[in-house]
Amino acid sequence: TCALPIYLFMSLEALIFDVDGTLANTERDGHLVAFNLAFEELGLDWVWSNELYHELLDVTGGQLRIKHYLKNHKPEFTHDDLDNFVASIHKLKTKIYVRLMAEGAVPLRPGVERLFAEAREAGLRLAIATTTTPANVDALIANTLGREALDWFEVIGAGDVVPNLKPAGDIYHYVLEKMNIDPKNCIAFEDSHNGIVSATDAHLKTLITVNEYTNSHQFDEAIVILNNLGEPNKPFTMIEGDATDATFVNVDYLRGLHAKHC
Repeated sequence: TCALPIYLFMSLEALIFDVDGTLANTERDGHLVAFNLAFEELGLDWVWSNELYHELLDVTGGQLRIKHYLKNHKPEFTHDDLDNFVASIHKLKTKIYVRLMAEGAVPLRPGVERLFAEAREAGLRLAIATTTTPANVDALIANTLGREALDWFEVIGAGDVVPNLKPAGDIYHYVLEKMNIDPKNCIAFEDSHNGIVSATDAHLKTLITVNEYTNSHQFDEAIVILNNLGEPNKPFTMIEGDATDATFVNVDYLRGLHAKHC
């Protein structure tokens, strides 16, 4: 809790969002499906189950995830140019993922579209901090909110614009620098342990909405942990945090949360 006098409170100016698992359940319904379709198309006998993918998600970045899988689950597999081979798999997987998004395979999670609209109405700045590819971000946003919604975000930090992926804090430092904003004036939205470690490294306060892959993760630094953002007719479930009369996350709720944890 902030010990400063009320007049010295930092005001909430910006919301910074992770993408996969936070905005939509893209991991299960998008990325996992796309990986398996890519393997099949390339004639590989690799099949990732939901359980295996749960484990593989501890590794951020699709190419690193494939390499981790080969090292730990297919140690007998060899290739003369592994880096390029893995890159080609990931390129095909991204193409398939974009197609799945265009088919409407993955809706936004509860409360996401509403909160974007309310935040914009209130004049809050919006940004994205993710280590998925820019093409994946574009596909999700364009096919759920419309292509014009990409302009809602002042900065879209995505892909390999930074040297180190989450849990390193690089992507959040990048976004904050581009926005020229103090992290004390922001709230980050994440769904995973790697995500909150990354956000915390950049001194951001973080709201967590868990999903089936992350509901057992540790979130020691979270200001609140919810099952989702909720809707007026579909309340969130508070997993950890201060008791509140709020039943869904809106701008007033976030301002109160921010003031309490500044």
